[in-house]
Amino acid sequence: MTLDYLHMAAVDIPGFVTELKDHAMEHGFHVHDERHFVETYSMRQAWEVDLHPEDACGEPLDLHLNLDVEPRIILAFEDQAALMSDDETPEDSYHILLSFTWELPPADKDADLLRLAIDLSAIGGVDLPLEVSAIDTTASPTDSPVRKVAVVGRTSISLAQLYSGEDTICPTLDKCLEISKFLLAKTVKWTGE
Repeated sequence: MTLDYLHMAAVDIPGFVTELKDHAMEHGFHVHDERHFVETYSMRQAWEVDLHPEDACGEPLDLHLNLDVEPRIILAFEDQAALMSDDETPEDSYHILLSFTWELPPADKDADLLRLAIDLSAIGGVDLPLEVSAIDTTASPTDSPVRKVAVVGRTSISLAQLYSGEDTICPTLDKCLEISKFLLAKTVKWTGE
């Protein structure tokens, strides 16, 4: 057996996803589903995890985590890690994208999206900037439009911190739980349920 077969990855992305789900449960979330996609041409990978606050089962709010892994970034980091001695730390210039998407039930057409964006910016802060968007759809000419609101937050995960075993996801998960509870309260107001 050659050394090529013994080579271990510097960062364990599937292991990180497993830890991410475990952390989410420790921070008050209930995990529903996980999907893993591999693009055969580029070997780009994505993991999707569906979850919601533990005490909100059956409530009209879904949170989707999406970890997007660009293979060129992983390979560049692996090359750097292979050249380091045991006491060296890698430079913090390689990151992967973790995004959070909250899908809400149809909102009242008078829902104040600007106010929602301002309120959410106070929760997400600079560490988890949030985008608020709405799409109005009309099923048929005789139907009234239905407004769907989505909130998206993105953060980058440092491969150097994963390599060093640092836990940087806990504050983000705390913010996600706070955002989820805030949005649940808003959906009750919008839908009247």
